[in-house]
Amino acid sequence: MTVAPIRPEPLTAPETVKSHRFERSRLGRFISEYAESRLATFGLCLLLLVLLAAVFAPWIAPQNPYDLARLSILDGGLPPGGAYWLGTDAQGRDMLSAILYGLRISLGVGVVSGGVALAMGGLIGLIAAYAGGRVDSAIMRVVDLQLSFPSILVALMLLALLGRGIEKTLLALVIVQWAYFARTIRASALIEMKKDYVAAARGLGFGHWHILRRHLLPNSLPPLIVVATVQVAHAISLEATLSFLGIGLPITEPSLGLLIANGFDYIVSGKYWVSVYPGIALLIAIASINIVGDQLRDMLNPRMKR
Repeated sequence: MTVAPIRPEPLTAPETVKSHRFERSRLGRFISEYAESRLATFGLCLLLLVLLAAVFAPWIAPQNPYDLARLSILDGGLPPGGAYWLGTDAQGRDMLSAILYGLRISLGVGVVSGGVALAMGGLIGLIAAYAGGRVDSAIMRVVDLQLSFPSILVALMLLALLGRGIEKTLLALVIVQWAYFARTIRASALIEMKKDYVAAARGLGFGHWHILRRHLLPNSLPPLIVVATVQVAHAISLEATLSFLGIGLPITEPSLGLLIANGFDYIVSGKYWVSVYPGIALLIAIASINIVGDQLRDMLNPRMKR
């Protein structure tokens, strides 16, 4: 008696299982979750509007407010309305154009200083967490020493020594901010150092820089992204404060803070628009960045999710 061989049936995927092409990626899920929040969507749209206004300022501004050949003293101090939607200052500059150009400089200073400080502080924080021991203790004592002083005081001292200028202001803001990034990424990297994949990478003989770059850094970035958005807004407000006090950017590269300072003396005479409108633009820029940062914090931190 012979037994007929059993022929295996062809494997077929059930109808309920969809192809991997239709599965949403992690980025897609994050975008859809972000879009569900009205406040997050509003903040992101507002931030995109501010960024577009700053980037395309030379093309959408009615005039170049710093081209002396196109300015007229006869147009100085005009109230909002007519050809000048937001009025003019004492030199005859169109305030709308001045705000767009000032927004461009303020955002540029905040983003560049925040990016450099993030790279510098992130690298130092990773090295401190990975090395541990005396290296970690020495780095963190320097971080604690800097964070014990107010940011505005450190920036004032640095600019008093360096002088005015956009490069010097950027340097001062980087020195002020790097400690925040170093402490944040160190705390996140210390948690990752206790996980098995780091021990496995060491056991396989991977180099130190390979472990830092391929393992610790990607897994320590989420909290750093949130801190970066907050620090960019902080850098913009700090630069505006320094320029308002007259020790930040020079008059040839006016930011929103310098525009507010230039119009501060005209508020008493009734020409409020020279100072108020740049202040509103500064408030909108900082608020939009803070809203986006807060929503990112809530979504990247599972404990903050509703």
